Amino acid sequence: MPPSSTSTSPAAAGSLHLGLDLGTSGVRAVVIDAQGAVQSTAREPLPPPRREGPRMSQDPALWWQAVQRVLAAVLAPLERSRLASLAVDGTSGTLLLTDHEGTPLAPALMYGDAACIAEAARIATVAPPDTAARGPACALARLLYLQDRHPGAAHALHQADWITARLTGRLGMSDEHNALKLGYDPLRRCWPEWLQALGVRAGLLPEVVAPGTRIGFVAPDIAHAFGLPPQLQVVAGTTDGVAAFLATGASRVGEAVTSLGSTLVLKLLSPRPVIAPAFGIYSHRLGARWLVGGASNSGGAALLKHFSAERMAELTPRLRPETPTGLDYYPLPAPGERFPVSDPALAPRDSPRPADDALFFQGLLEGIAAVEALGYQRMAALGAPAPSRVLTVGGGARNAAWTSLRRRCLGMPVELASQEEAAYGSALLALRAVAAG
Repeated sequence: MPPSSTSTSPAAAGSLHLGLDLGTSGVRAVVIDAQGAVQSTAREPLPPPRREGPRMSQDPALWWQAVQRVLAAVLAPLERSRLASLAVDGTSGTLLLTDHEGTPLAPALMYGDAACIAEAARIATVAPPDTAARGPACALARLLYLQDRHPGAAHALHQADWITARLTGRLGMSDEHNALKLGYDPLRRCWPEWLQALGVRAGLLPEVVAPGTRIGFVAPDIAHAFGLPPQLQVVAGTTDGVAAFLATGASRVGEAVTSLGSTLVLKLLSPRPVIAPAFGIYSHRLGARWLVGGASNSGGAALLKHFSAERMAELTPRLRPETPTGLDYYPLPAPGERFPVSDPALAPRDSPRPADDALFFQGLLEGIAAVEALGYQRMAALGAPAPSRVLTVGGGARNAAWTSLRRRCLGMPVELASQEEAAYGSALLALRAVAAG
């Protein structure tokens, strides 16, 4: 729902609502009022995750240190007694194990970790084809790896779960969005029985609630440390991707959001779920509706294979979006595609290359737009509605010529989203929890 629809509740009048976003490079905080207007923002950097081959990990203590710094910064100009609710989003699939007190037993395995090959193979022998918990990049593969090495673990928590627990003192809670790639069944709203066949220790799995569900009040020591009101409610959060969707204000069935970053990510609000792992399509429950999504390897990284960011900026004024190049490209940074075509060996199609760099650049942009169009067509063919309009976020969203190309290719309105910060989306989630009464 749009921000304005939450401001009619007496519970939200005069209140402030805080969203925390744990990203790869930093922690962001946004505080909004009851009308959704931004009152304060802050950002604190994080050191990059540690990489050792396919292994990608990070010390959770770094998250908490950054959260403490960003809270101090974002709250500094505010009347803290007005704070009513708080929600946290985190990188999807990042997982850690803790003891009974919530102390991490090892570095967290990050969303980009791809080292759990053997565990993914075990999952493939048991998991149904329609689960999102497949492949070495899923949180379930990380859980199998971690639980074998930490038999005394008490809780398996995602990044947002652990920070929420630090804020409330309540361990063992997660939300339906973060839990999806851990094996949670969003249709039946439960942990499926096939997890037992994998040897998953049921006691590690968190209790799962809908995003925005009230978890509890801020812990007394946290309230004292930051001068927060003891009645500040902490609600279940979401993933960074869903939070970014919420931030755009897309709220009607058929509204879609395209993220033009290093990769091309599509999300579409649907009245029904579409689950097709063979095409890289999954669905998050979003209230009474569903957020259908898919991520292509095409996107900004495919452009950077040919041009620097500076060179693309130089070429942009020479683009002629009203005159198609006729080049039939499928830009990829390397072989392999997951959505809307599922082919791990798919080769990039970016030749022949014309002598004119501007023509070549436009052809690549047209190719990515064609992939975007095919993605929405694939979703519709599998049961999602055709998009009525597309909101755009990410670095590529600011290229007006590219937007014009995409409008022509998609045949529908394409607009720049006024908000795209995941922290803003989490703040809206927190606001809606209070507005719901």
